[in-house]
Amino acid sequence: MSLHRATIDLNCDLGEGAPHDAALMPLVTSANICCGLHAGSSELMAATVRLALQHGVAIGAHPGHADRGHFGRREIVITPVACAEAIDAQIAAVATVAGASLHHVKLHGGLYHQVGREAPLAEAVATMLAARWPQLVVYAQSGSLFATVSHGRGLIVANEAFIDRRYLADGTLASRSASGATIDDPAEAAAQAVRLAAEGVVCTVDGAEIRVEADTLCIHGDGLRAIQIATAVRASLAAAGIDGHATTGRAPSR
Repeated sequence: MSLHRATIDLNCDLGEGAPHDAALMPLVTSANICCGLHAGSSELMAATVRLALQHGVAIGAHPGHADRGHFGRREIVITPVACAEAIDAQIAAVATVAGASLHHVKLHGGLYHQVGREAPLAEAVATMLAARWPQLVVYAQSGSLFATVSHGRGLIVANEAFIDRRYLADGTLASRSASGATIDDPAEAAAQAVRLAAEGVVCTVDGAEIRVEADTLCIHGDGLRAIQIATAVRASLAAAGIDGHATTGRAPSR
């Protein structure tokens, strides 16, 4: 195996009400903290920020649609202005608690995918971030329109890949409604993490291999086997000589 990098960021969605956040926090290097709309609460958000600070984990805002009935995973029609304003307000909520420790922003669920591919939303959100939160690293799906647009607005971007989701041939994620779209086996998730980090390669649902450039790897904190997956991933990365470290992202080309 040809080593692609010596370090990788392992990010996790936390503060969403799952019972194992305290056990997960020491296993990850950056935390995407729910802002209280798609799940959680302002009190849980503040507690999760404190937990991240306690463990030296990079803190990120994790804005989502205000759609608790679907855990923010349903795509909702929204105007570019309303989208940017909603994300701005949610980042501000986390910043009120985290202050200068706020490191990144990563969108959640349906909002993540809509902004990732729809040009008007991507442009509006990236423009807002450049004006209001230019210091934050933008976690965006590797190869997405949002990653490209954010770089074009002068923002620092971390290309994100997923260790507990399966990929389609075009580099997008298999729909959660499809059978086998999620990876629940810790050994399989760990193997996918190592290949992404070390080689920048992932196997698709049809057995092909595609390139996926990754600065940060996501594990979903609400998964039933999230702790086992995170533990296996950290062990497998270490065995491959890859350390866990919060990403600084990629500066835009000048």
